[in-house]
Amino acid sequence: MKIIALEGPSYAGKSTAIRHLHRSAIATRMFVSDCYVKHIGHRDDIPPARTGSPAAQLAAFETFMEIEAARVIAAADSGQPLVILDRSVDTLLAHAHSLDALFGYGVHHQLRDRLQTLPFLRPDHTLYLDVPADVLRLRRKTAGHTAAESDYFLHEPGFLEHARDYFVHTARPPVSREVTVMAADTNTDDVAQVVEALVTFWAR
Repeated sequence: MKIIALEGPSYAGKSTAIRHLHRSAIATRMFVSDCYVKHIGHRDDIPPARTGSPAAQLAAFETFMEIEAARVIAAADSGQPLVILDRSVDTLLAHAHSLDALFGYGVHHQLRDRLQTLPFLRPDHTLYLDVPADVLRLRRKTAGHTAAESDYFLHEPGFLEHARDYFVHTARPPVSREVTVMAADTNTDDVAQVVEALVTFWAR
């Protein structure tokens, strides 16, 4: 089984790319796992994006790790040779990296060490869809988000900058075995076609 993760901020084009893959020739060979947030039954059970302390961030990580483990195991049980993850454990580490930078939590290294006990969660390939903040704002506006919704913590420029740094600039690389950064600020359908070509290449 080969695991390929799609990463990037909200509105980077991950969902469009996955819909495109479902219509592609590779669809019969793949299992797609939705973003871990969609695996939580009740919205109120989702840990807050901005936790209030290092302890709360560690607890949130453990909650999401349980989901990560369950969805990767489910993917393996599917029997398909190719697994597509909408986000992966590296999303969680990028989140922690950003909170460390913004609030000085200092938990990223602890979470990284925790993952040493769960090596099967490491994707074989990760494709990070890299989109500038101004393009993301335009896409949110086009999608009908109000100003208040656009001020959501995960859309704040500071958070986005540090989360991006985790995949693009950080001194400690993501846990994925291979990361490809792809400029994705063009039409999302065009981006989806490039994603399909890369996924098909990696799946060989």
